[in-house]
Amino acid sequence: MAAPPEKTLKDLNGKWVMNKTLSDDTDYILQMQGVGWFLRKAISLATITLTITEYIKDDSTHVDISQVATGGVGGTTEKRILDWTYRDHEDRIFGKIKGKSRWVKLADVDDDKFLKEGYDDMDGEHIQGYVESYNNGWTADQVWGFQEIDGKRYHVRHVVVRKGDDWKQARLVYNFQGNPDKKDEEDDGLAY
Repeated sequence: MAAPPEKTLKDLNGKWVMNKTLSDDTDYILQMQGVGWFLRKAISLATITLTITEYIKDDSTHVDISQVATGGVGGTTEKRILDWTYRDHEDRIFGKIKGKSRWVKLADVDDDKFLKEGYDDMDGEHIQGYVESYNNGWTADQVWGFQEIDGKRYHVRHVVVRKGDDWKQARLVYNFQGNPDKKDEEDDGLAY
């Protein structure tokens, strides 16, 4: 399902499923990041769902992402704070990494044209994330926004991964699946 107009980068709260038909193939990126063939194949077949919770705390935007992949691939959790400060993270797929995130105008994104093109709002603020691998020598730069594709509006992420002189890029496209299920406060502690 396309993203409704009320969903913006300031309100990504909800469930988002990667649209593999509209997204670019990520196999070469995952290979560059040191992900083995078997796991890359499983990821290519899995349904990837992001449950995003976005909120303000201590004057900074926080974006918490629970990522689940079907087919036994498992999941990861990201806790991003949009203040452009490096934070360490251990990930079962990518290993030990450090990353930083921020609000950014596209004009302030470094030299990569792919990261800056195609968004609905070319003048507003976007979310940029930058990650460095401690063990595998790669970096990943991504910019999040919304984009119209075939007449429908989607949440997209443009990603560029670099390792040495090599680089790969991909556009990731997400369908909005609604808000996470909320437990009724009156049902606390009840078993069905």
